[in-house]
Amino acid sequence: MRPLLDRFHFLILALLSFLGLTLMAGCGSQTPEESQGLKVAATTTMVADLAAAVLGEYGEVHGLMGPGVDPHLYKATAGDVNTLQSADLILYNGLHLEGRMADLLVRLGRRGKPVYAVTEGVPESELLEPEEFAGHYDPHVWFDPILWSYCVDTVVEALSEVDPMRTTVFKKRGDSLKSEYEALREWGHSYVSQIPRENRILVTSHDAYNYFGKAFGFQVVGVQGISTMSEAGLADIVKIVEYIKERNIKAIFVESSVSPATIQRISKDSGAKIGGELFSDAMGMKGHREAGPDGLSFDVGTYEGMFKHNLVTIVEALK
Repeated sequence: MRPLLDRFHFLILALLSFLGLTLMAGCGSQTPEESQGLKVAATTTMVADLAAAVLGEYGEVHGLMGPGVDPHLYKATAGDVNTLQSADLILYNGLHLEGRMADLLVRLGRRGKPVYAVTEGVPESELLEPEEFAGHYDPHVWFDPILWSYCVDTVVEALSEVDPMRTTVFKKRGDSLKSEYEALREWGHSYVSQIPRENRILVTSHDAYNYFGKAFGFQVVGVQGISTMSEAGLADIVKIVEYIKERNIKAIFVESSVSPATIQRISKDSGAKIGGELFSDAMGMKGHREAGPDGLSFDVGTYEGMFKHNLVTIVEALK
């Protein structure tokens, strides 16, 4: 009997060893290095575009908000919550842009989920705090490509934390992306030079273009202030109409994520034409290309394309 028992014990040990190796292999297949890659959740279209540019083929970025969505008012759906909970990394703009999602993002961070506000990388000295923002910094930093390039470092750091094996790759891509943003700003300065400085007055629906104005020498007037929820009051409209007439402003602009009603009324009362639609808190549809002057063509569903669309629209209407 003894040899038979010994043989039985040997078979049991061999089976357990095989099962252990199989389980170890199964666990290993779930790492970012060996699986399909990282799952990154991003709030706005701008943040998603930035994350995808750095991550590349090493994972997938799921953007919660699509074209035309106002992040100030956006409320996470049940599907969004599932996406955030299952993600390896969560990236958001910060500076109170995603107002209604703030509590959810904080809770996920406290539970140990890697959650990063990309604007953490912007030096505080570069942030604007207009009076109408009631003690908060202006979150629309992407309208200055140099400020947006600071956010690249935060994304590189975040991706490297969850996938340290590819830190060098992420860093290299981040450096390349920052160079592209610097070139984009230089192109913008050259293109804007077509407008005399005294004519660089940008009238839009809400107060989203302060960083753009500072970077490119525009005086910016947001009819509705920071709010995208309520329409401007009658007194505000009358004041803006008088201002437009006094300064002989040729064109004013609607925004993709804000109702055009107020700007349309101001245009009618002041005689200023509507110069076009600008992207404000969201980019355009991915893959939708526009033909601009001088052979320019750009995909408005990318950061570069969105920025060029805005700048070309403004310059062509005001020059």
